Amino acid sequence: MSCPNNIITIATLDDPRLAPFTSLTEAQLRNRLNAEEGLFIAESPKVIRIALDAGYEPTALLCEQRHINGDAADIIERIGACPVFTGERQLLASLTGYTLTRGVLCAMRRPHMVSIDDVCSGARRIAVIDGVVDSTNIGAIFRSAAALDIDAVLVTSTSCDPLNRRAVRVSMGTVFLVPWTWVDAPIANDHIAEAHYINALHRIGVKTAAMALSDKSVPLSDPELSREQRLAIIMGNEGDGLPAATIAASDYVVKIPMSHGVDSLNVAAASAVAFWELGKHK
Repeated sequence: MSCPNNIITIATLDDPRLAPFTSLTEAQLRNRLNAEEGLFIAESPKVIRIALDAGYEPTALLCEQRHINGDAADIIERIGACPVFTGERQLLASLTGYTLTRGVLCAMRRPHMVSIDDVCSGARRIAVIDGVVDSTNIGAIFRSAAALDIDAVLVTSTSCDPLNRRAVRVSMGTVFLVPWTWVDAPIANDHIAEAHYINALHRIGVKTAAMALSDKSVPLSDPELSREQRLAIIMGNEGDGLPAATIAASDYVVKIPMSHGVDSLNVAAASAVAFWELGKHK
């Protein structure tokens, strides 16, 4: 068990040391100006353990007193000298959503982001999340990616942060299991948009498949797709889909055949179908 000096009993949530848990917004936690100082919050013992196993660095723990020698005991032992803030359930329950966390929150340092080349090194199936803004969808996509054999994920800067508190929770910690990094979204210039990540993927020998409805769309089961040794599956915004320039720059445009006049699935559901179909042919 950690030294008792690491365990700090709090009587109020106004303690400035609790700011990462109580008052900092997602944008403030991310700290774009000084990324090396950025934090995120992991919730529940299971998710925290997955993050620790994956090498993420904790900075502080917040848990109910009853969990000190219970659900959080092994975590407290693992995090060494990190402060462990604790209090009564009634006090901590006043934190928004706290009752959903099984009484344990952990502030962790954000990882150093690597290049497309590094994150995709050796990857045969890659997911690209382009402009997906809902945290629930982001978490669900990462959970499907981990479960269905996707080797790496690229996330455009126009998408929701995968380390957003809700995205982490929905992913059940799988966001820590699949290598991922940020990439630039396409930028319009004189009515011509260049999908920068597509160029980077092509440069390292990865073909691209845009999930979209168009006259050129082929079914997800098209044998040409399964024969590709390295393939990136690109998913777009929940409302508008992918930009026309991204679709035009891709090697394939892919659709999931539908019935009963339904034209598309939610992006998280579509990702699971696509990952299963294309991942099995690796």
